Amino acid sequence: MTWLLILVVIAAGALIPLQAGINASLRGALSSPIYAAVTNFTVGGALLAGYALLSRTPLPSLAEAAKAPWWNWIGGMMGAGLVLTGVLLSHRLGAATFVACIILGQLTSSVLLDHFGLVGFSPHAVTPMRVFGLVLLAAGVYVIRTH
Repeated sequence: MTWLLILVVIAAGALIPLQAGINASLRGALSSPIYAAVTNFTVGGALLAGYALLSRTPLPSLAEAAKAPWWNWIGGMMGAGLVLTGVLLSHRLGAATFVACIILGQLTSSVLLDHFGLVGFSPHAVTPMRVFGLVLLAAGVYVIRTH
């Protein structure tokens, strides 16, 4: 079962460069990076809202929502930043460089989140091998960008 979940996540990851390219192309069609990003979230939000309605998923109460820590509410801002970055930079950098940089950023952040046990992750100490892995990823970004 774990391998199936891993394959699903790999497939979701494979959509990142496709999404960035599509949104960057939409930028050209709309002549606006911000409206390309807004369109991305409007379509995605409508799809998710439709799914919630069709699946009859009950709304959480305001009391439940109010219990969430403040940082639970900034995920949408982070997603918007990622989408806008893709709209603005993916075509300029190319899909491979764009995604290599995204992965380096994701894994660097992941190592730090694990080390400090932040946002609900179980602590996993930074080790020399994890740092070496990040160095290899940074070298990979360099190789992809320059060759």
